[in-house]
Amino acid sequence: MRHENRPPRRRTRLTRRGRLAILLGTLLAIGAAALVPLLRGAAPGPEKPRLLLIPEGWRASQVYAAVDRELKVPPGTTKAAAAAAGPALPAEAKGNPEGFLFPAAYPVTSTTTPDQLLAHMVRTAHQKLATKPVAGGGRTHGMTPYQTATLASIIQAEAETPADMGKVARVVHNRLARSMPLQMDSTINYALNRHTVDTTLSDTRIDSPFNTYARQGLPPTPIANPGLAALAAAVAPTPGDWLFFVTVKPGDTRFSATYEEHRRHVAEFNALRAASRRT
Repeated sequence: MRHENRPPRRRTRLTRRGRLAILLGTLLAIGAAALVPLLRGAAPGPEKPRLLLIPEGWRASQVYAAVDRELKVPPGTTKAAAAAAGPALPAEAKGNPEGFLFPAAYPVTSTTTPDQLLAHMVRTAHQKLATKPVAGGGRTHGMTPYQTATLASIIQAEAETPADMGKVARVVHNRLARSMPLQMDSTINYALNRHTVDTTLSDTRIDSPFNTYARQGLPPTPIANPGLAALAAAVAPTPGDWLFFVTVKPGDTRFSATYEEHRRHVAEFNALRAASRRT
């Protein structure tokens, strides 16, 4: 065997800090390699719902448009769904969900459909009408849930503030008890598909089942979608002998028991409206 004279090999010796750096680098590399497939295969978390707010007093047409926008579907889709789906409505409604698209905040996700949203709204309306105060109060006044919703829709449209709701309800009840036409401008506005405080004499002569100047009793359907406060007022009106009311100016609704007093309030309203047009 042959021997050669070689220089001795130098052994590199790592410091404690060097060994630690290599160890950490190795662990990070292993961790990153293991994490990539986990991230690729990880299932996404549940979608967080967003809320669609339906305000009190909106008409069905406004609700349909809001749902179309929120769900990003073509205009008219929700209206068509309402007609086709036939939500669970009282027989008196004849398939028309007006008054039963209860105002509230509804959760919406990417999979929500117009049919689902409308069904949720109708179920909520039934639940509110079935609460003990509303259902019991309606029976006391001899009203069906549909009539309660119809009366509440007028209260919602006519009362400027929640505090006025009970008084508006009392005016309606007093007029119904005396077989007087309700003479509500809100029902005229519904017939003409508008929102205004200016009602002309010719408006009160239109041929419509919603013309409560020319026809007695409640209109054939609700004219909006009332909230719980309006439903409660419909069945528990504020005690009083009022037969008339007019909102003379914002925050100032006058209730009257006599036509003479009402005429004075209307004259003040007309004067203020005329003055606002001149300025």
